[in-house]
Amino acid sequence: MALYAVVPVPGTKHLVTAPLAAHAHAQGWAVPAGCEVTDTGPLDQDTELRPGWARIRAAVDGGQVAGIIVPAFAHIAYRWHDWNTQRSWLLDRGLFVIATDPTDLVTGLEPEGARS
Repeated sequence: MALYAVVPVPGTKHLVTAPLAAHAHAQGWAVPAGCEVTDTGPLDQDTELRPGWARIRAAVDGGQVAGIIVPAFAHIAYRWHDWNTQRSWLLDRGLFVIATDPTDLVTGLEPEGARS
């Protein structure tokens, strides 16, 4: 599993990533080294301009992770068009995404026996 979040306030990374790590641990999922990733800035920043999201994509393409845990789906992409683009990319690679905060966004990305 990869952990990913956008953290707009410097120095608060641990406040955002600790619940993600706890969720992964509770499920028995491993988070490989380098796969706990954050970006700084606003949520509405273009996903393709985020260096942390590029690291997540590289981990996915390298076969290191089977899914991604985020605080909310907006951390991946805030705008509907951007979400559809990223969702398609994730689905094409067989990944799932877990949002630890409640959300009304239906994604169609569900875990199916993930191992990492």
